[in-house]
Amino acid sequence: MSAKINGFDEKNQRISTQQLLQQIYASLEAGKTEFEILSSGHHNIGGPLWTEDGSPLKFRVKNPGQRVGSFGLEGTEIVVEGSAPADAGWLNAGAELTILGDGGDTTAHCAAAGKIYVAGRVGTRSGSLMKHDPAYDAPEFWVLKRTGSFCFEFMGGGIAVICGHGCEEMHSILGNRACAGMVGGTVYVRGPVKGLSDDVWMLDLDDSDREFLASGMPTFLDKIGRKNLLKELTDFSEWKKIVAKSLAERKVHSRITMHEFRTQKWVEGGIFGEIIDDDYLNVNGLVNTGAGRLKLPRWQDKRFGAPCQVACPSNIPTQDRINLLRQGKHEEALQLVLKYSPFPASVCGEVCPNPCMDACSRQYVDKSVSMASLGRLSRDIPAPEAAPATGKKIAIIGGGPGGLSAAWQARLAGHEVAVFEADEEVGGKLRQVIPSDRLPEDSLQSEIRRIKDLGIDIKANTPVDAELFAQIRENHDAVVISSGAHNPVVIPFPGHERLIKGLDFLKQVNSGQKPKIGKRVVVIGAGNAGMDTCLGAYAMGAEKVIAIDVQRPAAFQKEIDHVKALGGEVRWPVFTEKITEQGLITKDGELIEADDVIISIGERPDLSYVPRDWLTERGMMDIDDCGQVRKAPGVFAIGDTTQPGLLTHAIGQGQEAISYINDLLNGKELKPIVKPEMINQACLSKELFKPRNRGKLCITDGKEETLRCISCGTCRDCSMCLEACPEGAIRRQDKDDGSFEYISDDDICIGCSLCAGICPCGVWAMEQLV
Repeated sequence: MSAKINGFDEKNQRISTQQLLQQIYASLEAGKTEFEILSSGHHNIGGPLWTEDGSPLKFRVKNPGQRVGSFGLEGTEIVVEGSAPADAGWLNAGAELTILGDGGDTTAHCAAAGKIYVAGRVGTRSGSLMKHDPAYDAPEFWVLKRTGSFCFEFMGGGIAVICGHGCEEMHSILGNRACAGMVGGTVYVRGPVKGLSDDVWMLDLDDSDREFLASGMPTFLDKIGRKNLLKELTDFSEWKKIVAKSLAERKVHSRITMHEFRTQKWVEGGIFGEIIDDDYLNVNGLVNTGAGRLKLPRWQDKRFGAPCQVACPSNIPTQDRINLLRQGKHEEALQLVLKYSPFPASVCGEVCPNPCMDACSRQYVDKSVSMASLGRLSRDIPAPEAAPATGKKIAIIGGGPGGLSAAWQARLAGHEVAVFEADEEVGGKLRQVIPSDRLPEDSLQSEIRRIKDLGIDIKANTPVDAELFAQIRENHDAVVISSGAHNPVVIPFPGHERLIKGLDFLKQVNSGQKPKIGKRVVVIGAGNAGMDTCLGAYAMGAEKVIAIDVQRPAAFQKEIDHVKALGGEVRWPVFTEKITEQGLITKDGELIEADDVIISIGERPDLSYVPRDWLTERGMMDIDDCGQVRKAPGVFAIGDTTQPGLLTHAIGQGQEAISYINDLLNGKELKPIVKPEMINQACLSKELFKPRNRGKLCITDGKEETLRCISCGTCRDCSMCLEACPEGAIRRQDKDDGSFEYISDDDICIGCSLCAGICPCGVWAMEQLV
């Protein structure tokens, strides 16, 4: 009488384990004794079950879950078609379990009776805690192939047979650390065995062992359908048995000699055998030089990037700039930054949120190095000399920060550069929308004048359309698209026609048009542009400005603080329902009274001058990992034409675009620029720096930062390593190019690590000698 149990309902949805077991119980109550079960990871199939009249139970299971056959009782037969997961046969109490595939971890765990047959291999800790009650037959556990590691831990009784079929080339068919804590039972093994616990013996078979295997093997192979292997597996010359040591044998300890330790424990087969090779010849002393050291010092100047440099989107190596200032090379230091950005004063010194300062290691001592004051030092420094003319022509579409950065880099590289700008003057949003109290006009004008003086052809009042773009592309060797994002995003909720577009408003403010604005103003959007809009509203006469956002404001805290200092409010989360003559109504029904509502939630680029198939689905330039337009070799795109970002992102991308163009024009393969790996803070000896009182610390002159900068990852030439080395193994060596290096003499160095410990910059590192 067979019952078919399905682990899925009429909608082909998996039922719970409880529901499936209840079906089995109901069928058993109805007199069924044979079960065909289609499972889907259901647990505990096959036990503990019995019939009132003692009739045997038979289960045939597909896709079981954990603990199939657990607590299985005598008279129960379970066949798993395929493999079984963990805990198969757990606490088996008499059932016969056959797995026609592999068994998972802890197969036969705690088995106390019955038989378990596995047609493949079994996982970790299988056979652990097997036991034998002398009142019953011992449990048997037969495996055709091998086990995972830690098998037969704390085995107290029973019999296991591991046939090792197909595993003859393995390191060990019992994995690692088999039979640890074993106190009883027998494990028969065929094949290589390594790493056995010291708690057991591995012995040859005697006649009773051969008789047991000869009588049980045919049954096992028949159960798993592999009778053809009988001759192979009954060659008992290949078999061994593992038995537990007696208590008396465990208590016997003998002390081995140092030679035995080195040859038996330290090398192959020992706890260090896989990682240490011994030549059996030399024994090192406690203090060694040369190859006898455990660790070797390595001077790794600039192997890792300083946190400020890695965090800076414009890639400026501030630690190098400060090192030059420390050496008294002021002009060289202030010109260094111009190799990376034409806007050290306007952007770094005024409007950048300075992610470099957020990453600065000095913050863990007192306060971050003042990058803004350092940037302002380079405001009036003349431009570096451009490289000799290359004869190549580069076109830049858009004269914002990113475009001018690209133009600057291209001109320094010796190319002829033309910038096509739709507005009457270059500068982009730096000039058009940032309030003058955030960016002094004389600072920006000074740096734009420096860019023009380098010999860049500025074509102002020249909007680019498709026809002109085609001509530009034809007449230039490479093109950089950096036209920015100037189309304000407007949400079409009711009354949106009453909205003032934030970008247009700020452009009017900065151009001196003095747009009229009401006394009460609401700004939708609390990002940095939203805060600039609030400042613009106050500058135009607003008396109360409220900025709202649907999420935590994205503006930097100093921008929010600036608005609040003027009496402004920042509220979130606030969701707009509609705009009316009275002001803004939220989805909660609240009226926020306003004479004018300005929306400032972002802008989108106008890229109508390029072919549509150059764009992504979101209307941005579709570029590869090197910033090159995928469908237009020689055309690169940066800044807000690819994705929204900070001004400093656009400046860094302009710098990188010209680096790629230089490679392209020189016939080199383009490869993505990879930033240096940031140095780990644990490598720096910050405790060597004396903290200054944070409350009194006010840096106005960037030159004052020469003593505070830790110079992360870059040697500051302090000679502390040379002075601290107890063996005098370190020397400083000047190089022909004017640089220097510190060298450790391997014949003198004892690998004590003092140089690495004393180095404030993390330049010295200890390399493990293998």
